[in-house]
Amino acid sequence: MPILEKETAKYNVLKERKDMIKSMTGFGRCEYQQGDRKFTVEMKAVNHRYFDVSIKIPKKLSFFEAAIRTFLKDYIQRGKVDVFVTYEDLTEENVSLKYNESLAAQYLACYRKMAQNFGLEDDMRVSALGRCPEVLTMEEQDVDEKEIWAELETALKGACEQFVKSRVREGEALKTDIFEKLDTMRENVEAVEERLPQIVAAYRERLTEKVRELLGDTQIEESRLAAEVVLFADKICTDEETVRLKSHIDAMRAELTKGGSVGRKLDFIAQEMNREANTILSKANDLQTSDLAIELKTEIEKVREQIQNIE
Repeated sequence: MPILEKETAKYNVLKERKDMIKSMTGFGRCEYQQGDRKFTVEMKAVNHRYFDVSIKIPKKLSFFEAAIRTFLKDYIQRGKVDVFVTYEDLTEENVSLKYNESLAAQYLACYRKMAQNFGLEDDMRVSALGRCPEVLTMEEQDVDEKEIWAELETALKGACEQFVKSRVREGEALKTDIFEKLDTMRENVEAVEERLPQIVAAYRERLTEKVRELLGDTQIEESRLAAEVVLFADKICTDEETVRLKSHIDAMRAELTKGGSVGRKLDFIAQEMNREANTILSKANDLQTSDLAIELKTEIEKVREQIQNIE
């Protein structure tokens, strides 16, 4: 496949991933072996406000850490991610033995001088000299960094693909659950709207009966009665709150449908929902409306808890 087509395909795959709802928890693992080299990459993540990655990698490959961080950003926007990289080189030609002749000569000279100074037997043998520090050392041969990175990148990609799939599976489950809770919230909001005219009508009836008890057969001034009812209705009116709540419910549903990294935006919408529910509860004038407002707050809190798991 030509390079341009490969890059286009990669872009389309990444775009598709970013359009899906993902949980911030996930796990991925991949092993890749090419010839005598074997890479294993494991990654796991939990909730976090930002993108925070910790990479455990063999010291000999530490210069790839920045490249790994950049690579991960194509797959992850938020979450505390732990990445573990193991590397095995099974070739026998990867190391060579180095002989430090100059250092060996210095050791030998020192031993001979000690023998002369203290009248001791000079029993230094080659095997003993070879065991002196740094006389014989193991030295790794240079490796092709581009070749190593290509193999490591393959293992990283496989782990990231599994990681994202696990996040998407859980994210879709979270989305389904939140949709159900949003449906329940809308039903409660509509119930609050339906209840308001009933409360006003009941108040007017109670007020009329009370006035008649006080005035007996005296004519009731309908205008003053109507004015009192209007004041009461204005005091307990929750039209603005219910309209905004339904707007927030629609906005949250739209963001979930659009997908992508929407966790922070959803959390803000949930905060606004809770504000409106609190106002409805403070204005509630009867037990049924209070119960509906409490149910709303309960569902909103459940939604907020679920949102904390969304990237």
